[in-house]
Amino acid sequence: MEIFQFDFMIRAFLAGAAVAVVAPLVGSFLVLRRYSMMADTLAHTALAGVAAGVLFGVSPLAGALAVSAAAALGMERLRSGEKIFGESVLVIFLSGSLALAAVLVSLARGFNIGFYNFLFGSIATVTPAYLYAIVFCTLAAIALITVFYKELFLISFDEELARANGLRIGALNTLLILLTALVVSLAMQVVGALLVGALMVIPFITAIQFKRGFRGTIFLAIVISLVSVFIGLFLAYYLNLSTGGAIVLVALAFFIASLFV
Repeated sequence: MEIFQFDFMIRAFLAGAAVAVVAPLVGSFLVLRRYSMMADTLAHTALAGVAAGVLFGVSPLAGALAVSAAAALGMERLRSGEKIFGESVLVIFLSGSLALAAVLVSLARGFNIGFYNFLFGSIATVTPAYLYAIVFCTLAAIALITVFYKELFLISFDEELARANGLRIGALNTLLILLTALVVSLAMQVVGALLVGALMVIPFITAIQFKRGFRGTIFLAIVISLVSVFIGLFLAYYLNLSTGGAIVLVALAFFIASLFV
């Protein structure tokens, strides 16, 4: 258990626990409304923000939050306008942001260690300030979802029914997509931009196999996510593996096992 003798590992476990709770919590509503690719799209968009931060010498996390939030609002505006299909909006932003990130990285003369850590996650980069930020934002996200749980569930289950019941669809959709942008940006340093979408989706899909109610499925997804993150962090430390890769592979193992239960 010497892993817990290091402060950076304790911070990694605390940050990982926060991510493991909030990622499937928000991801469950995305899966329910068949919008699972939204997390991946925003992750690539946030990557462009990280690249901009690296290029201009500002905080990569601040860049990721700003760019992903702006992209989230832009996607929702285009999607709600009904001029472009929802899937097409995701493809436009995903490919465009990835192209922008590639151009910004080339302007910065290639990858550096910081950018690589945001790509695949790194347990050594969890600073005290980052830990405080992610815990605060996780608590805020949990509070918002608790307050608007019924409304978010209804718009995810049947948007037309929610509109008929007089709910403010636009405001609720904006809230959900901004929560997704927040989770994606904060989870990048732990899981990595290329894999954060998987942590938001795979635990919930795994929990669905056990055919419980929606709340029970969310709870089970959070448990699966927590176990995946903890096992992944142990594997990453002792076997010198990519943090995000180890976590997502463990989550995938749980999913495969659930298919046989």
